[in-house]
Amino acid sequence: MLEDFEIQEDDYLVGIDIESLYTSIPHEVGMEAVEYFLKQDMSTSNGRNQLYNIGYTFEIGDEDYKENRYRNVSNNICDIEVYHIEQRDNNIVIYVACNVDNKHYRHLLTFKFAIDEINRDPDILPNITLGYHVYDSCGSVNKATKDVLQILSGHKMSAPNYSCMEHGIVAGFIGDLQSVTTLQMARLLNIYRYALVSYGARDTLLSDRRLYPNFFRTVLDNQIQYEAIVKLLKVFKWNWVGIVTSDDDYGQRELQELSKHLANHRICIEFKVLVSYKNYKTIPPEFQVAGYLKRVSFTDLNDKEIFFNEKGELPSSLYIVNWVSYVQHQRNFIHIHEVGEYNGTAPDDQKLNISLQLISWKNNKVPQGRCSELCPPGTRRTIKEGYHSCCYDCVTCSDGEISAIWDTQNCQKCRDDEWTNEAKTKCVPRLQEFLSYQDNVAIFFIVGSLIFSVVSVIITGLFVMFRDTPIVTANNRNLSFVILLCLGLSMSSIFLFLGCPVDITCLLRQFFFGISFTIVLSSVLAKTIMVCIAFKATKPGSLWRKYLGVKLPIIVVLVCSSVQAVTGITWLSVSPPFVEYDMHSFPGKTIVQCNEGSVLAFYIMLGYMGLLAAVSFVLAFMVRTLPDIFNEAKYITFSMLVFCSVWIAAIPAYLSSKGKQMVIVEIFAILASSIGILGCIFFPKCYNILLRPEINDKRHLLH
Repeated sequence: MLEDFEIQEDDYLVGIDIESLYTSIPHEVGMEAVEYFLKQDMSTSNGRNQLYNIGYTFEIGDEDYKENRYRNVSNNICDIEVYHIEQRDNNIVIYVACNVDNKHYRHLLTFKFAIDEINRDPDILPNITLGYHVYDSCGSVNKATKDVLQILSGHKMSAPNYSCMEHGIVAGFIGDLQSVTTLQMARLLNIYRYALVSYGARDTLLSDRRLYPNFFRTVLDNQIQYEAIVKLLKVFKWNWVGIVTSDDDYGQRELQELSKHLANHRICIEFKVLVSYKNYKTIPPEFQVAGYLKRVSFTDLNDKEIFFNEKGELPSSLYIVNWVSYVQHQRNFIHIHEVGEYNGTAPDDQKLNISLQLISWKNNKVPQGRCSELCPPGTRRTIKEGYHSCCYDCVTCSDGEISAIWDTQNCQKCRDDEWTNEAKTKCVPRLQEFLSYQDNVAIFFIVGSLIFSVVSVIITGLFVMFRDTPIVTANNRNLSFVILLCLGLSMSSIFLFLGCPVDITCLLRQFFFGISFTIVLSSVLAKTIMVCIAFKATKPGSLWRKYLGVKLPIIVVLVCSSVQAVTGITWLSVSPPFVEYDMHSFPGKTIVQCNEGSVLAFYIMLGYMGLLAAVSFVLAFMVRTLPDIFNEAKYITFSMLVFCSVWIAAIPAYLSSKGKQMVIVEIFAILASSIGILGCIFFPKCYNILLRPEINDKRHLLH
């Protein structure tokens, strides 16, 4: 019988009846013996599984039955390896090696220990003794069904709807570990309204209280596992995974639900593997127990509150373990250690607690688990056409948009007053652009304005010194003083255009420049008119003589200036200029500029000054050749020519510019036209006063 295999010194032989998996010796004695030997051997083997030789016997009917039964022998407590089979009379004797599964055996010992403790304590269930029947479902639905009916009917035979028990009452059932068998048990026991408490079944179907009102379990359903899996995948930034599950109804439901959870979190499934497992291909209630279980609530020795929630589940945590396989002494071993915990009842950001440093990876390298690399901050994902949604390229965020996190699908738009940094990872305040005092071109304008303002003051002083000479008195010296003063004010007005615009500078700069320059042009026009009248009045009996004097120039200046003043005041009253922030003309910049309020009023002001200059030019051009050594007509002609040329060139440039370039164009036009008038009208006079004093004498004039 034992000729085909060798019995080791530490091996033990136990006979078990295969029909019920009860030992052939008294049950309690057998259990105590197995427990004794396991404890003894585990204490000397560091907890490793020991090898036991167990002979299984069962009656046979025919060869087919014998063969089928042999092929489907399985057991949840130990892994079976057959060494020898022989027939003895009407029995088949199978000699097997049983590698005890400590985990499953501990479940049995824990159950037995709990029952013994309850029976030993008179305060828990006074006057009541708990008994139990232990069956191994072997992972088979039909075997589990047969075992339930066997317990309900009695040990001698299975008789559905009948109880042949001689003593004791069945109060409830505990089990099973697997969902596929537990579902069948729950369906069957629900008919008889027996309570069923599972310690391992996680199928979400069992949470339906309408179908399984008397079912309870000490674990949560698979929903928490799906949530934990998703969070764990996100910790490692994996989005390209495969699913391996059993090829049965339970596995199909797992596959469907887990796929849905993964899809909701944009995690792609590369493959799905369904694994088949071989199983057997065979086969008055205590209503109070379910009610008691629904009301269970107490605190255990670890101060943990124990109760069943609305789905009949005992709230608990999932423990995340790391399986590490290694070879030692030419044998394969697996070391399992805990690296984290998932608590589904904690706040969302505290549910997953994992110690990454405790995890051991093959070659100390974390697997990628991705189809594409993570897109860094400053980029976003873009799906490749024709590829899976988890296979994508990374593209840089558009202007004005950022991404501050890894692997984002969309870039975020910055606020209007912000722009992206160079890496496009954060929004920063926009650069404000205006013609600052520190700009080189602004410094050039300031220096030019100051120089020629000083020049106008010097000329004014020179004219005061020689105020009674023919050159100064010719063509109304008072108008000359007005022109010099207003030219200085006009050139000084550029300071209202420099620096960051504010409401008051926007309000005053065009008005101040317009009035001061209009007075200059009005005075030039008055000078030109007086030249024309002076030559016409030389004829005897001329009517123009009555217009000679100081009144006419004053009237011309006042009237012409008043028109511009009324226009300016109306402009400021109806639609005044204001500060404007242009955020669209230049990327990343805010153009701080003055909005003129009324563009029409602005161009009316410029047009009116152009009209005055044109009239002065025409009149001066007409009398430029009249014989007089002090005739200013030709100088006025050149000054108005310079003025018109400057502004005709400046207006198109002004219209085609933006931001501070517009300000630069206008300042240049103001300075150029002012310096042109100053140079063309007054420089020749200064030259004659200083370098040709002989002509600035009345005697020379009479001669």
